[in-house]
This record gives sequence, C-alpha cells and structure tokens, in this order.
Amino acid sequence: MTLRTFIFFATAFLLVSPHASGQRKKKKNTETVKAVVESAPKLVVGIVVDQMRYDYLTRFWNHYGDDGFKRLVNDGFNCKNHHFNYAPTSTGPGHASVYTGTTPAVHGIIGNNWYDKVQDKEVYCSSDDAYESIGTSSNAGQMSPHRMQVTTLTDQLRLHTQMRGKTIAIALKDRGAVLPGGHTANAAYWFEGGKSGNWITSSFYMDVLPAWVNAHNTSDAVEGYKKPWETLKPIFTYLESGSDANSYEGTFKGEDKVTFPYDLPKLWDANGQYSTLRATPYGNSITADFAIAALTNENLGMDSDTDFLAVSFSSTDYVGHKYGVNSKEIQDTYLRLDQDLARLLGALDAQVGSQNYTVFLTADHAAINVPAYLADNHIPAGYLDLNAMKTRLTEFISYTYGTTDIVKNISNNQVFLDHKVVGNLDMDLDDIQEEIAYELLSYEGMDRVFTGTQMWQNNYTQGIPYILQNGWNQKRSGDVLFVQKPGFISYSRTGSTHGSPMIYDTHVPLIFYGNGIEKGETAARTEIPDIAPTIASMLGIAFPNGTTGKPILAVLDQNY
Repeated sequence: MTLRTFIFFATAFLLVSPHASGQRKKKKNTETVKAVVESAPKLVVGIVVDQMRYDYLTRFWNHYGDDGFKRLVNDGFNCKNHHFNYAPTSTGPGHASVYTGTTPAVHGIIGNNWYDKVQDKEVYCSSDDAYESIGTSSNAGQMSPHRMQVTTLTDQLRLHTQMRGKTIAIALKDRGAVLPGGHTANAAYWFEGGKSGNWITSSFYMDVLPAWVNAHNTSDAVEGYKKPWETLKPIFTYLESGSDANSYEGTFKGEDKVTFPYDLPKLWDANGQYSTLRATPYGNSITADFAIAALTNENLGMDSDTDFLAVSFSSTDYVGHKYGVNSKEIQDTYLRLDQDLARLLGALDAQVGSQNYTVFLTADHAAINVPAYLADNHIPAGYLDLNAMKTRLTEFISYTYGTTDIVKNISNNQVFLDHKVVGNLDMDLDDIQEEIAYELLSYEGMDRVFTGTQMWQNNYTQGIPYILQNGWNQKRSGDVLFVQKPGFISYSRTGSTHGSPMIYDTHVPLIFYGNGIEKGETAARTEIPDIAPTIASMLGIAFPNGTTGKPILAVLDQNY
C-alpha cells in the first residue's frame, strides 16, 4: 500500500467512525427510552412504616412469614445502610423528605409543629384553615400540603401523565397522607378515631366522600377490631424482646398493668373509643383494609397511565412511643404488620398482576431504646429536663442583656431570637448567638451546639453538623441549635421516642421490589432523599423540583 493510499483510507476512517459511533449510541439510547416507556409499572406503591428501625427486619426475621417482609427482601433490593441525613427525625419531615427527594432545608417541613417566625405562633405541618373537613363535623379534616414548598414524586407522576395517573394517599395520621400525596393528589384519607372510627379528608381534595368510602365507613370493617389484643404467637416464643412485665412501658388509661392480654373493649371509653386502636397493631390492619378497598374501588393500576398508592402504617409509632422498642408489644405489632403486608401484596397480585407494580418500603424515622432500660444495663443514657433548661437560659439572658425580649421562642431544640429587638438594642446578632450557644453547651446532658450563622456560612459534608444543616431552613429555622448527648432524650421514663440526629434515630429500612427492580442488596450508605429520584428514574419522569438526592443505580433493573 502506498503512502497516499494509506492516508486516504485513514482519513476516510476518521470521517466515518464518529458518525457510525454516534449512530450506534443514538440507537442504544432510543432503545433504552423505549424500554422505560413500555415497561413502566401500572402502579407504584410507596409504603412508610412509622418509627421502624432497620433492625426490626433482622430481629424478628425468623417469625415473619414468607409473603410479607421476607418476600420484599428476598425478591427485591435491600439497602441495609439507609439513613436520614437530617434532623429532626420526625413524622412530618420524614414523609415530606421521602416523597420530595430532599431535606427540610429545601422542602420547608422542619418539624411536625414549629414556631413560625412570620406569624409569631406555632404551626402544624399540614393544618390549613382555608379548607373544610369532609366526612366529619370536627376540624380534623382542615388540612392541606401548602406548607411544603416543593413538588413530590407523586406530583411529578401526575404532571407527567397530564393528570391521568391517579394518586391516592392513606394513613391513620393526617400528615402521613397529606404530605406523600403532594399538591396534586386525587385523594388523601386519614382516620379520625374518637366516636366515629371513620376515614375522612379535606375539601382541598374533594367536596364529598366517594360512595365507596361512605360504604366502608358505615360497614363493620373497623368495628370488628374492637376486641382484646392478644399475642399472635405464644408469648414465650418472643425471645427477641424484653420481659412482658417491666417498668419501662406506658399503660392505657384505666389500666395498672403492662402485660398481655389487653382488654380493649374494657378500656374503650377511657382511651378515646376508636382512637384506642391507634396504639395497637389493629390500627395497621385498619389501614391495610382501607388501602385494599381503595385499590379496588379506584381501579388503581388498571390502565396505561401509572398510578400511585401511598400508604403509611402509623400504629408502629404509637406502640413504640407507649411501650418502647424492646417490648413484646412492638414485636407482636411487627409480626401482625407482616401479615397485613402479605394481604396488601396479595391484593396487588390479584388486581394489577405480580409483574405490573413496583413497591418501596421505608420509614419516616427510627427510635431510641428506652434510656432508663439502657442506664439500668450500664449504657450511658438519661433524660434532659427541657423546662428546667429553658428557665435557666431565660435567667441567663435576662441577666446578660437586661431583657428577655430578644428571645421569641425555644422549641424543637432551637432558640429563636427577635432580630428586630436585637437590632434596636444595637447588639451584634452573631455575638448573641455565640454567647447563648456557649451557655447551652455548659448544661448537663448537652452534647454540642451550633449557631444559625454557622449553618448559613459553612458547608458541612459529614457527621452531626451535616445532618443538622440539612434540617436547617434559612427562612424557618432558629438562631441556635442544640443536641443532647447520645442516649439522652426529653421524654417520659417509659416508652421510646425520636427526633435526634443520632444513628439510632436515622437508620431505617429501604426495600425496593417489583417491576423495574433488580434483586440484591447493598451495605453502601444510601439516604432518604435518594428514594424519589430512584423511582423517578425508573419511571422516566422528571425529578421533584427540589431534589437533592441521587438515584441508587444498583437498584434499577439494567434492562431499563
């Protein structure tokens, strides 16, 4: 071959190769997009288990049946090192973060309740007086998602399908339904309890309850759970939890024992009638019953536009708060929840088809073991007296600055200063924040303190400061943030709670299952904001508009 011939062919190769390579790449991308569109599930089911620690999966594993938790883990993808990357770890922020793909710093739900600096009063995360209750004469239905500042995964699915895909959200707690449903839900329902035992909603969603909801409310579906609470299995087999009789558990009103069985009919009136069921596993069964009724009556997953069913099981939280994370009661609640999950999955199989839906299961926060129990076992733990701390801090502020007017509120482990008063007194805000922070750090039970200025000016990437910063909203949060020592809580000496940035409150399960999901597991760290973009990627839809999380690539079926 002559030099001229070689140059000719080499040049031709260089000119043709990029074009050919580009064509192959374009074809591959086209096939990938086509696969996503044609293989999208008919229904996505988001399950949030309130106050579920990750180790409830492993502790109770040998007691679970094959069709609930085990089915999800064995045939799905288990993220074993999944965490909340912000505090406070509580129900409102938890549900908002799961569905928005971001943290309170962005979506604005900084607590279940918080001090509103503009209105100068405490507000509730989902309350809204602009709307009326539907299905009740009380104000329990005056709710909407208006305080959540960004879109949700459910919103994006509705937008993507031109509002044809349905979103139905269900929970015993109003915030467990309102926030997952987003701004565009067709319906969000929650349980009123009290004398009615009915499922209700807000005029934000509809003017009257659908006929099927009225029929469900007037049936004996809930009435049937007014019965004694006995253990599902012989109590002597519950070796994974503490003794049945102990001093670490709370009681129902009118009862002086904390042991099985619980005579709920006898305790009925003293504990709010149907509200009694919230703190028993029957509350989860009531939720599963209603979710299955919604699945059927709303014809979810029955057409070409993907629908979304958001279900939150709240009774696990009520039971954990009352009895603690090491109780026989919490173990029995999870064994019964396992059966309810199996019922729900079975209903999905029957209506939608086992290959046509996708599920994710996670929690809105975890919980601490009862500190009194930990202390009795020589583990550092204890209780923080917030009222005494507030009194002492108020005295310090009065003595140091000559007035208490510079503090507007102390709540949610934060101090809110009155910036106008600070300015009028010609004081430096940064200096006051720092002085108050140093004072708080000297208090017994306090672990660390940060100022709003630190949150504003720094970019933390790990540890407790990173978690606090993700929970700190520039417009809504306070001027000084304080964190109690590990193992310390401000709570009663019975039962468990949550809210801190500590790992016992942040480590929760995350399981993906079904259409578009790989089988497997990972011990790599994943975070709550990763859930929404992972599902959005699988569906081929836009991420929620405040998303800060990233898709968990190992979860997604490589055929997508």
